[in-house]
Order: sequence, then structure tokens, then C-alpha cells
Amino acid sequence: MRILRRRWLQIFVSGLVLLFLVERTLVATQNPNFFPSVILLGAFLVPVTLLTYLYERQPEWEVPLPALATCFLWGGVLGTVVAGTLEYEVAVSLGFLPKLLIGFIEESAKLIVPLVFYFLGRYRSESAGILLGVTTAAGFAGLETMGYGFLVLLQSQGNLATLDTVLILRGLTSPAGHLAWTGIVAAVLWRERLKAGRPTINRRVIGAFATVVVLHALWDTFQGTRGATFVEFLSLELISLAIAVVSVTIFVRRVREADRTDRAAKSRVR
Repeated sequence: MRILRRRWLQIFVSGLVLLFLVERTLVATQNPNFFPSVILLGAFLVPVTLLTYLYERQPEWEVPLPALATCFLWGGVLGTVVAGTLEYEVAVSLGFLPKLLIGFIEESAKLIVPLVFYFLGRYRSESAGILLGVTTAAGFAGLETMGYGFLVLLQSQGNLATLDTVLILRGLTSPAGHLAWTGIVAAVLWRERLKAGRPTINRRVIGAFATVVVLHALWDTFQGTRGATFVEFLSLELISLAIAVVSVTIFVRRVREADRTDRAAKSRVR
């Protein structure tokens, strides 16, 4: 079948197999040395799968793998370090950390490395911006999930089921979270530069950034709230699902717009 030749699917399935093998080995041997492998595979499997899907579905996209690797590594590490430092300073100063401020800090931190490429102007299409933004967000999301996984592993005293729950939930929701949010802002940034002919931060860019900050804050708020009854629990989960649907819908629209723009540009060249 044609879909079986898709590399994103091959990566996802092979990643699941590797994760299963590592976990079974961990259970069989009771060797804690396998915990880092479980956390690494569980944290990065879905983000890397989505990245591969985006890269594969549009082979004409202009961003080479070295640039994407730079975004993944530098963007992910620098983003988490900057966000973690600023969130700590705010929490110490205010005595608490508002969800809206968390969204602002993390969405800003994820844009540091993509903005370097943006102002250098080497990759100019909207699709290039999406790839650079999503790649950075994938590195950020994976590292953040690894941190949460390590923390819950310590708190649960090595409970593998608890660790799996965190990795699965955060992994499955990452495309609707960090990856979608940064992809949205990057898409608008690159689109507006194409229109203006130069780097620009206008009201559309600010509007896109404000939108993802609010979505991020809402997501953190409802994901961090636990209902006392089943009805409350279900209501909170439905609200979280609605936020995820909105995030993915906006992101998909930006990807489709980038496709149309690329096709139009190629037709003009021909």
C-alpha cells in the first residue's frame, strides 16, 4: 500500500516498536538504566513523526536538514533554558506564575532561533517559516516532556505505568500544542515578510502571537485543573479538546495557505 511507504508512518511504527522493546526489557531486567531510553523515545516520537510528515508531504520546501537540525537542537535547548529561567524569576518576584505569562514567555522563547533565520532572510517562503517554527517547537516540546517524565518518575518512585501515562498524553497532544502554536506564528511572520518584501512585525503578526499565547494559557489552565466530580472532569476535558481543535484548525489553514502560495510562485516561474 502507498501509505506504508510514507516515512512518517515508518518512523512512528518503528518508534513504537522500539519503545515497546525497551519497556519490556526494563520490566524483565528491572534495570533502571533503561528509563532514560523510555523517556527519550516517548517524548520525541510524536513530534519527530509530525516533522517528518510535514517535510515529506512537500519535498519542494526549501529548508535543508542542517538548518532544521539547528532549530531542533538550538531552538529546543535555548528555548527551554530561557523559558525556565524567566519563569523562575517571575515566580520568585511575584510569588506565583500566571498562566498567561507562562504562555507569553514560552511562545517568545520558542521564537528565538526561528527569528534569527527570519531576519537573515535566507529561507523566504511561508512554508519555510512553518518548518523552522515547528522544528524548534518539536525540540522544545520533547525536552519539556522529558523533564515532566523524569519528575513523575521520581515522584512515583519508578512507576512505569505513571510514566507511560505522562509520555502518552503529552506526546499525543504536542501537535495541538507547542508545534501548532509556534507553526502558526512562524507562518504569519514569513507570510507578512513576503507581502512587505522585508522583515516586518505588524498587527497581523502581533495578532497571531497574541492568539497562540491565549490558547497556550487556556490549555495550561484547563489541563492543570482537576474536576471534583465526573461531570466537572468531563467538562474540563471537553474544553481542552476544543482548545486543541482550534489550535490544529488554525495551523492546518496556515499549512494549506503555504502550499497554495508555493504552487502559485512555481507557476509564475514556469
